Parts: sequence; C-alpha cells; structure tokens
Amino acid sequence: MYALCDVNSMYASCEKVFDPSIRNKPVIVLTNNDGCICAACGIAKRMGIGKKFVPYFQVKDELAAAGAIIRSSNYELYADLSQRMMDTCARFAPHFHIYSIDECFLYYGANYVPPEGWNAHAALIRRTVWKEVRLPIGVGVGSTPTLAKAANHASKRIDGYRGVAVIDNEQIRQHILKHMDVTDVWGIGRRLGKRLNDVGINTAWQLSKAKPGFIRKEFSILVENTVHELNGIPKLNWDEVRSPKQQIFSTRSFGQRVTDKTELRHALISHVTIAASKLRRQNSLLKTLQVFACSSPHDNDSYYRQSILHTFPAPTSDTSIIAHAVSTLVDSVYRKGVKFYKCGVGLIELVDAAHYQQDLFNVLHDKTDLMHCIDRINSRYGRNTVHVAAQGTIQSTTQSTTQGATQKFAMRREFLSPQYTTRLADIPKIFCD
Repeated sequence: MYALCDVNSMYASCEKVFDPSIRNKPVIVLTNNDGCICAACGIAKRMGIGKKFVPYFQVKDELAAAGAIIRSSNYELYADLSQRMMDTCARFAPHFHIYSIDECFLYYGANYVPPEGWNAHAALIRRTVWKEVRLPIGVGVGSTPTLAKAANHASKRIDGYRGVAVIDNEQIRQHILKHMDVTDVWGIGRRLGKRLNDVGINTAWQLSKAKPGFIRKEFSILVENTVHELNGIPKLNWDEVRSPKQQIFSTRSFGQRVTDKTELRHALISHVTIAASKLRRQNSLLKTLQVFACSSPHDNDSYYRQSILHTFPAPTSDTSIIAHAVSTLVDSVYRKGVKFYKCGVGLIELVDAAHYQQDLFNVLHDKTDLMHCIDRINSRYGRNTVHVAAQGTIQSTTQSTTQGATQKFAMRREFLSPQYTTRLADIPKIFCD
C-alpha cells in the first residue's frame, strides 16, 4: 500500500505556523517580485479571493477590502518546514519518497496492514504532523500511487473524508472515482482531460472502465498505465514516480532594471547556482548551456533580447565550471545602454550521471564531493550560505530582499515574513513578565 501526504495550501499554511495572529484570517502569498498570487489559504478560497496567477496589482484593492493578509514568498521558511514535515512522515513507513515541496509518498509493501487499521494509521500521520510541525495535511492511502493520489484528492475535496481517505475495498474505490473529475486524476490535466471528454470519458471511474488497448492507441502508454493503476494494478516502480527533468531553467525578472555588466553577470551566476543544485539533485550532468537576457517589451526603449549556447567538452554538474562558462558568455549577451528586465540560464541537454561513459580525451573534472557538501550546507542553513565568489557579495538578510542578496537584481519581497527557522535574528522571541 501507498500513502500520499500532501500539505493543504503549503505556502499560506507555512505563513501561519509562527504567527498565530493570522491563523483565522485570509492569507495570500505572492510570486517572485510580488507579481502574482501563487497561494491562498482555505479561508481566502472560501471567500472567493486569491485566484492563482492573477496579477497582484489588479486585485490589490479587492484583497484589502476583504482584510486579506499579504505575504511575499518566503522560500527559506517553506523549505525548512517542508523538510520537518518530510522527516515526520518518513518515520511511519519503511520506504519514503519526496515528490515535491509539499508532497511525499510512503510505501509499506503489498501485504502490510497496520495493527490499528489504515484509517487510524492515516489519521495518526495527520495528527502527528500537525502536532510537531503545525502544518495541516491530507493523507490518502491506496494500493497504487495513482489510487493514493485519488484518495488524497478525496480527503480534501469529497464530503465525509475530513483529511483522511483510504481506498482499501471496491466500494470505496468506486465511490471516490465516480465523484472525481477525470482532470483531477494524477497525470491527466486539462488538455488531456479535454481529449478524454471528447470520447465520453468525464470521470475517473469512466477512465478506469475504459479498454486499455483503446486508450493506448488513442492516447499513450502513460494513460494506459493510469487506467491499470486506477484498477489497483501497479504500473509505476517506486523510483519512477517522477522521472528526471530533460531540461532545467532558472530565470526571473529583476527587482529593478539592470544596466551594469557586472550586476548582470552576478545575476546570471545566481541562476547557475540554483539550476546546478537541481541538476545534481536528480543525478544528471550538463552538456549544453543556454544563457539569455532581455529588456522589457513594455519599456519605451527598443526591445532587446540575446541568447547564447555553450557546449561543454565533457558533461558537468560543477557549479564553478558552469559559472566560469557564463562569465565568458556575458560579453556576448550584454549591450551597453540596455535596461535589462530579465535574465536566466537553461540547462538544455542533460545526461544521466549514473550511465555516462567517460571520454578518454575529455576527462570530467567535477569537484563532486565539494558540490554535494555545499548543497547540504545550503539545504540546512538556507540558500547562498555558501556560494561561488563570482555570484557577488552576499551580506546579511533584509526584509525586502532574498537571503543575503543586497544586489540591485535581488528579488523584490516587500511583504516578506521573518525567516523564523533559518536566520538567528528572526528566531521567535518570547517575553515573560
């Protein structure tokens, strides 16, 4: 059996953990540079405010009238609370897999049944996470990852389950799948869901009853596997729940327009640091790098965009090697007088590090142990605790910038809450009379 543990409105819930004064208020969290809404708590959703990806400036007055609490994305806090939640969940099963920042799978084996029963066991996980981390989660249990996802959906959105759902018999399986839209099935989505609607498949139950051969012919083997999984037949191996990304991008608009070449270089290398960490996390190596920068099409000046590709002699995941390549490419991207609005890097040709065969003449010179050591330090103490010098000067954190970044290109976060668990100056203070 599999269990999927998923935090309710992760970012908004994290904001409430150390601030009891907003626990019963609508909380809205904004994206990078406070541009759009990226998360809303349950209270805000029930009020009909906080629709995702709506530009903040368009609904600013509406949110203020509703008494919404606005927060900038506090990634350092979210990452630390996520790790605490994962550590708590991992204690309940022999096998554990982090799926995303707010989701993890637990695997118990095919025949295991907890002494207290699955419903009581799932409820215990939920209570323990709330007690130890103060994050509300939903727990779904099923015989396949897809059924566990469906059960988790039911735990939050189908009346009667109240945070816990277990698909351990045919009656419950049918009930949940019949009340579940096909677009809510794991891996389907809107575009594929519309194609399924066109052939008369509107619910998860109808998808589960479809003939696998027909689904494979009309759609793909992945959708066919979903049909099998909805019927309790495992088709996903434990280590294939999420396949490695084929490309990795890190890009962001600047808090202010950038005109200086050195600042542009620092910004690009900051993106290298982020992307290279993700590259190592999925055990991949980089062959081809893309570097790009552009002005804004909405500025009065003429629009400018430049993109450069660089191929490495030998695939690498070393931040310092990639950063050096970026430094050599900045002159080709930069143009004097241009007010740069956005820049980024793309790792666009990746290979699996486990299966890469060394080239006799182009030897891999990665400092692998050092890179993993830096990743562990930054994971524990916050991004940029250790960084390459070419990234620029990192000073103490302020409320309006990212961790330590005082550069002009730093992300704008005007509504940033304290980083309670990763910065000594922000540790909660208790005053006793």
